[in-house]
Amino acid sequence: MTILAVDCMGGDHGPSVTLPACRRFLDDHPDAQLLLVGLPQALQSFQHPRARIVAASEVVAMDDPVETALRRKKDSSMRVAIAQVKDGQAQAAVSAGNTGALMALARYLLKTEDGIDRPAIAYPMPNAKGGATTVLDLGANVDCTEQHLLQFAVMGSALVSALRNVEAPTVGLLNIGEETIKGSEVIKRAGELLRAAANAGDLNFHGNVEGNDIFKGTTDIVVCDGFVGNVALKASEGLATMIGGFLKQEFGRNPYAWLAALVAYPVLAAFKRRVDHRRYNGAALLGLRGLVFKSHGSADAFAFSQALARAYDAARNQLLERVQVRIAHAAPLLAAGSSQPADAATAS
Repeated sequence: MTILAVDCMGGDHGPSVTLPACRRFLDDHPDAQLLLVGLPQALQSFQHPRARIVAASEVVAMDDPVETALRRKKDSSMRVAIAQVKDGQAQAAVSAGNTGALMALARYLLKTEDGIDRPAIAYPMPNAKGGATTVLDLGANVDCTEQHLLQFAVMGSALVSALRNVEAPTVGLLNIGEETIKGSEVIKRAGELLRAAANAGDLNFHGNVEGNDIFKGTTDIVVCDGFVGNVALKASEGLATMIGGFLKQEFGRNPYAWLAALVAYPVLAAFKRRVDHRRYNGAALLGLRGLVFKSHGSADAFAFSQALARAYDAARNQLLERVQVRIAHAAPLLAAGSSQPADAATAS
């Protein structure tokens, strides 16, 4: 059995979304078991032979400060879910709750891997090749050094290798141009480190990439600081919303558009499915001594079940062990640089 701990109280909708998602997930994964963490009175209606309720008396609100989650709400559903991973009761934890609180609690309870200064948020974005480009960091670390970017590349390579069965995924460094002379001093030094890691056999480094390469699928992985990554994520979500709104508006005021839509429906349906961010829900918090996955706070039941499935795949494919192996192999390059506290997450 692959056992996941689920923060059923987190997110914008709580049990009204998480419980239907859990049932969907259990129906699709007969070798999985769930620990449903939350207020017992809110979860007691859920009955399933492979689900068990783990009581928590508090809930971290979406607008709670990190300090509240860490020091005041010590029996929150989010904290108890992560504690299941720490205590070996579950192989991964999943929450749609406050991102900053989740990152802080996960780092406090699980600690970071040796050789990793800061955990990073990794998320797959749909690309033109029909797959997804994994981007990290997406908001956990606003200010990054070149060492941090190298660490993100190593962890991202392990993630893609585990979940997509790609032995040597390609890594791109997000920059304002492909030339090595472009970018800030941090980016230039990061490029040097990534090339050194490639020469040592630690990475399959493609080189610098630009923002549009994320959606072209130029590389399997794109590495950047959390400020840039979070802007890219929100821009992609906004673009998908804009396209949907535009089509709806056109169909509403142009009767001929309906005829065109009937002819083009298979293509439109395929496009909608490809860019549907719900299919890619579930961001990995990499660099911790345990698996934690973050669902979008506004996720519906389908999207939250996708986050559960992503955590399940990571646990089943031994993502944690793969990250540890890659970190150990790259240890000489990762050794430099002092540890600094991670910035509060900005992603929601």
